Amino acid sequence: MGRYTGPKARVNRRFGAMLYETAGAVRAADRRPAPPGMHNRAGRRPSNYGAALAEKQKIKHYYGLGERQLRRYFDAVVHKKGNTGESLLLTCERRLDNVVRRVGFTKTRPQARQGVAHGHFYVNGVKVSKPNYLLRAGDVIEVRGRENLKNLYRGVIANASPDPLDWVSFDSENLKATVLGLPGPADISLPVDANSVVEFLSR
Repeated sequence: MGRYTGPKARVNRRFGAMLYETAGAVRAADRRPAPPGMHNRAGRRPSNYGAALAEKQKIKHYYGLGERQLRRYFDAVVHKKGNTGESLLLTCERRLDNVVRRVGFTKTRPQARQGVAHGHFYVNGVKVSKPNYLLRAGDVIEVRGRENLKNLYRGVIANASPDPLDWVSFDSENLKATVLGLPGPADISLPVDANSVVEFLSR
């Protein structure tokens, strides 16, 4: 998929979930909750293949993944012990851009992705510009030392609704987040049928 740049409200309406959190997309989906298109397909039941494909697309849109990246994550967890679907989503939850969004540095994941790509954040004192960087226990995320960036993120934090995480502590005063451990199944923020996605990717 790459980075999706199309109408985000249509994606939210198509999947019946707020995969994109921008104010305009949320308002548009609230005004027109039915799926997009001339003919309302809300009452039609998709095939097993179609349902699994939709669940996979939800993951890609929500976390901002491309097809190749999602399959890399899948290949990395498919032989591990435990539930493969949960492991796949937990890998996505550890992405730097996802944590930047969830602790409250930004209001949306695309904003978090852009901020990381532009070098606004340090991890353990080193500038990281890859949104897909996977965080580990003990990692410390900080806003780069430029005053204009600190003022920017302080303003966002003041007007944001942070998502408290048990596995990450957030110091809004010093613009610092510390990874205390790895996320668990209860920390997955996307309601999706991950097992059907695993079956789809295993074909």
